[in-house]
Formats: sequence, C-alpha cells, structure tokens
Amino acid sequence: MSTSVLRLEGVSASYDGRRVLSGVSLDLQAGELFGLLGPNGAGKSTLLRVAAGMHDPDEGQVHLEGTALGTLDRRAIARRIAFVPQRTDMAFPFSVLQVVLMGRAPHLGGYAIEGDEDHAIAEEALREVDALALSGRSFMALSGGERQRVVIARALCQRPRVLLLDEPAAFLDIRHQAELHELLRAGSREGRFAVVAAMHDLNLAAQACDRVLLLSEGKTAGLGTVEDVLTYGRVRETFGTDVYVGVNELTGARYFLPMIGRR
Repeated sequence: MSTSVLRLEGVSASYDGRRVLSGVSLDLQAGELFGLLGPNGAGKSTLLRVAAGMHDPDEGQVHLEGTALGTLDRRAIARRIAFVPQRTDMAFPFSVLQVVLMGRAPHLGGYAIEGDEDHAIAEEALREVDALALSGRSFMALSGGERQRVVIARALCQRPRVLLLDEPAAFLDIRHQAELHELLRAGSREGRFAVVAAMHDLNLAAQACDRVLLLSEGKTAGLGTVEDVLTYGRVRETFGTDVYVGVNELTGARYFLPMIGRR
C-alpha cells in the first residue's frame, strides 16, 4: 500500500497581494516521480516553495509524512525535504565540494565539522550527477549546467525523503537531462526519495513521471497520469497553441510536437 509523504490540501497563496495559487491539492506517494506542468506564470514555483515551507499559504494545509509542516522547524524540514531552485548564486567563492557538503548541515550539530562519512556522502552525490571531477573547482567559475548539477548533488547530499526541483534540467545538455531523469526515476523506484519536479518539457515529463499536475493561472487544470491529463484538447487549452500528441511505438510514452504556424 502506498504511503503519502507530502500532501497539500486546498492550498492558495499570494505574492504582493496578488493571488497566484487557488485551491490546489497534491498527494505525493513514496517512491513517486511527480511532474508539475503548466505555462509560465501558472504557479509552479510558488507551489514548490509552499511545499518546502518557504512560503506560507493563505489557505489550505501542507503535511510532511503526516505532520503539519508549520509545526516543524527549518532543520527538521531540511532533514526530509531538499529544494532545488531554478537558479543558485553564491556570495562567496566556495569550492564545489564545499557547496555539496552544505547539504549535510541539517544532520550536523550547530558547530559540528563534516566527518569522513559526510565527505563520502558528498562524493557519492557528485558522482551520481557526473560532477566528481569538478570537486576542487570554484562554484562561481562553473557554467550554468555545471552549477545545476552541483546544486542537485547538494540536495542529494541531504539524504531527503522528498526532492522538490524547479526546472532541474533547464541548463543541462541533452545527455545530462537524460541522466538526471534516469537518476530521479531510479532513486524514486528504489525508495530513496519521492520527487516533485516542475518541468517545461512535456516529452521528458511523459517519459519520466508517474503522475502529473497541470496548472493554469494558479488552478488545477488536470491531475493524474500523463495519458489522462496531457490530452490534445487540454494541452491546447492550457498552453494556447496547437500541439500534436503521438505515441512512441517503442516505449508507449506520449510525445508532443508544436504545430508551427497553427494557433
């Protein structure tokens, strides 16, 4: 029987007095890779920040493994939830290894220094994202794609129960996009973590995700399997453009092609 690890119930949220989410619910199951889809400004990033305890909802509730998120302190949340934003900058010239080791902070005492086990966990996380060779380099000197792989490694280093990822493949080349989604699928299947990932690429979502939530103007436009949610009519209505919806004969996964010149 599946176990709920993160549940959002009727969540509404605002920024600067403007409502950006309205009554959205999501129930993430253990071992699940969940895709968060929708056009720009649909509320995907806000939903992730609410789920991470970084933005308080106006209405609704968030529960982490059955406990109200608002009753937990930041360290307790960080032991179980890792959040990867769209972009990460550093104020100081930390090395890649130092950045990844920051993921161990929730598991250490206030003045504790990382030990051998922490370094081993950090190196394994870097290896998983094909970034171990970058360990000694300055984070500031990396390309956008390299930085993104390092920040994902930092999240893995937290050993979380839930990974929240905001456009994790945005800066990655096609090889590392494929490897990242294989890593997320394998990690979720093995029960290491459950994933909610905001995505723009419908094709990647169709291949990788167990279920998806489609947002439109801060509201739920569809929730369920890719086949149930990403229909021609719903995609056209939500994104405002014609998209050909096909089925890959080899994998059975849906694929989507924008129909240029037709609106």
